[in-house]
Amino acid sequence: MNERIKRVITALDKNNMQGIYVPCINDIRRTVEEMLYHDCVITAGGSVSLHESGVWELINKDCYRFFDRNKEGITLAEREEVFRKVIGTDFYFCSTNAITENGELLNVDGFANRISAIAFGPKKVIMIVGANKIVKDINEAFLRVKKIAAPKNCVRLGIDSPCAKLGHCISLLNSNNPNFTDGCNIDRRICANYLVSGRQQVKNRITVIICGEDLGY
Repeated sequence: MNERIKRVITALDKNNMQGIYVPCINDIRRTVEEMLYHDCVITAGGSVSLHESGVWELINKDCYRFFDRNKEGITLAEREEVFRKVIGTDFYFCSTNAITENGELLNVDGFANRISAIAFGPKKVIMIVGANKIVKDINEAFLRVKKIAAPKNCVRLGIDSPCAKLGHCISLLNSNNPNFTDGCNIDRRICANYLVSGRQQVKNRITVIICGEDLGY
């Protein structure tokens, strides 16, 4: 574990969030499996990190009650119902767009189902986070969304946004430090809702598993 990750884990602890370090991607699934129990109720956000780490496959096992937002043949109405079922679930899995050395989490959503779950609802939130998502401070976190997370996710989701074409948010064309909500005006804009998680009231409700390797966007 390098010094930067140590600082993040110490800062998370001060913010009443649990930080767990795993050296490589192959360690993540075993770490998560030790947290789960038979017949627990699980939901998850859309996350490349969950798939790359094998966690998505794990939580789909028959021994857990997993509400799958991406199951084959699901309708839009059924998918929205899965989003609503997050209230009261035992575990919610996701990643984060950025994590600062001060132990803050930044998440930016379009539909806001993920950030609402992070803020309230599930008994336990478990984030799978690659070392590539660590930034110095919250300003750098917002720039990471504009330069990396949002453009790559728009390409992945097939959203015809300016950032998908430019490789960065359109707000960066005329400024190196735009207002964090500046951006495009398309209907499917994924940067619609913003959540910064600082010191939490409920200790260790949020657990951040930080991998020493890169994961996701």
